[in-house]
Amino acid sequence: MASSAETQLAPHLALVAGEVSGDMLAARLMAGLKPHLPDLRFTGIGGPRMLEQGLQSDVPMDTLTVRGLLPVLLRYRELKGIQNRLRDRLLAERPAAFIGADYPGFNLGLEEQLRAAGIPTLHFVGPQIWAWRGGRIKKIQRAVSHMLLIFPFEEEIYRKAGVPATYIGHPLAEQIPLQPDVAAARRRLGIPEDAKVVTVMPGSRMVEIKHLSAPFAGAVALLAKRDPALRFVAPMAGERQKAYLVELLAKAGHRDLIDGGTLRLVDGQSHDCIASADAVLAASGTATLEVALFKKPMVIAYKVVQAEWLLIRNMGYLPWIGLPNILAREFVVPEFLQHAATPQALADAVWFQLRDEANRGRLRQRFLDMHHSLLRDSAEESSKAVLEVIGKR
Repeated sequence: MASSAETQLAPHLALVAGEVSGDMLAARLMAGLKPHLPDLRFTGIGGPRMLEQGLQSDVPMDTLTVRGLLPVLLRYRELKGIQNRLRDRLLAERPAAFIGADYPGFNLGLEEQLRAAGIPTLHFVGPQIWAWRGGRIKKIQRAVSHMLLIFPFEEEIYRKAGVPATYIGHPLAEQIPLQPDVAAARRRLGIPEDAKVVTVMPGSRMVEIKHLSAPFAGAVALLAKRDPALRFVAPMAGERQKAYLVELLAKAGHRDLIDGGTLRLVDGQSHDCIASADAVLAASGTATLEVALFKKPMVIAYKVVQAEWLLIRNMGYLPWIGLPNILAREFVVPEFLQHAATPQALADAVWFQLRDEANRGRLRQRFLDMHHSLLRDSAEESSKAVLEVIGKR
C-alpha cells in the first residue's frame, strides 16, 4: 500500500461522467493515459468502465443520470449539492486537471469554478453548439482550457471561438468493424441467416422508453401483419429498462407482442442486434451513430413531454436531429419527431428501408465513408492532449 506522501506525489486527475456514453469515453482516455503515467490516480464520478480503470468514485454515476429539462429542474437541488461537494474537495486536493466527459449541464458549471481557481479543465465531447443553444460558447470559453472533440467538423468551430480543441476521432468507430460479421451475430442470437430482421431500440433511458414504447410497439404490430415472417429483436440496456418496457406495453395493449414471441427482448447484446438487422427503428441518440457504423438502414424517432417540446422546438439551428443526418448534412435516413412519430408513419418508413435495394446500397456506402472519417486512435489522441495540458508530454 502506498504511503500518504507517495499518494500526494502521484499525479492526480479528476473526471466526471454522468451517462453510459461518457463512462465509455472517459474509460478509454484513462486506459490511454496509464502507459504514459503508470502512477496516475483518478477520482471523481463515473460508471463501471471507469471503475474498472481505477476511478475512485464519490457517488454512483446513476445518481447523475437524468435526461430532459423538466426532470433536471425537479432534481436541481440534489444535483447542485453533489456538484458543490465535489468542487470543494477538488479545490482542496488540486488535481493536475479536471476532465468532464460529456454531461455539460453538470460539468461545465463545475469546470468554470475549477478553472477560475487555476485548475486546468478539459471537456470530452463538445456540447452541440452547432445544433442548438449556441450561446453556451461564452460559458465554454470561461470554463474549458481544452476541448476534446469526436466529430471532425467541430474543431474549426471551437478554434474560431478561441477555445483550444483537438479532434480525437469517435471511439465507436474503433469498436465497430468496417465490415461487420452479420452471420456470426445472428448465430450468437439464434437467428436464421436467411431471416428478415428488424431491430427495435426504444432507448436506454427510462424517459425515452416511456415516450417511444407505444409508437414502436404499434409499428411492430403493423409490420408483423404486413409480413408475418419478419423477426423483431429489441436489446435491453438492463433489467430495470426491460421491466419498464414490459409494463408500458401491457398498459398500451401490446403485451401480446412479447407473450406471442413477435418482439423478442434481448438482454444486452445491442451490437449483435444491430449487426443482425436488415433495418433498425431507433430512438434519437448515440445508438443511431452505432447503427450507421454497422451500415444499416434506419428510421429515427424522438418524443418528449409536450411542455418540453414547446420549449425546445424553436431553439434548434439544424434541420436534423439524428447523428447520421447531422454528419451527412442531409436527410439520409428519415426522422419522425413528437406527434409525427405515429405507429403507421414509423411502420411505413421501416418497410421502405427493408424493401428498397437501391436505397440500401446508397446507405451502405454513405455509412462506410462516415466510418472512415471518424476512425482514429481516440485513446492515444485524447491522452496526448491531456498530457500536453498538464505538462507531462
